[in-house]
Amino acid sequence: MEFKVEKNEQFALIELKETSLNQENSADFESIIRKLFREGYGNMIVEFSSIDELDGFGISVIRKANKICLNELGLFIIVTKDQAIIDQLDGAKIEDLTVMPTVQEAIDAVYLNELENDFQSDEDDEYDHGEYGGGASEEDY
Repeated sequence: MEFKVEKNEQFALIELKETSLNQENSADFESIIRKLFREGYGNMIVEFSSIDELDGFGISVIRKANKICLNELGLFIIVTKDQAIIDQLDGAKIEDLTVMPTVQEAIDAVYLNELENDFQSDEDDEYDHGEYGGGASEEDY
């Protein structure tokens, strides 16, 4: 599989240089995703501009990759403007899959997601430290 990966502190950008993601190359794509995940990337952006064919094997890898990223509170984002591919992904009903028309919008979505996660984490910390809620203990319940 021909591809290019750019790594950044917040995400990995994978540019596929293939015309299809199918049975023949989906295992290679899955290996790329797993390697990036092992390196600590929970946010992955996949540039699909050259992809014009997607089969069930490709969709299966996308589903798995999306699930791993979501489990890490990250995003797996497909970047495409190809309406047929978008319709196919919609039809696959991949839970919370993010599809964006441009790489810049995908990058913005990653940063926004990181901010939301940080905000949520800070909010949880405030509740954990008893700043809200009156400081009741477990025995009070």
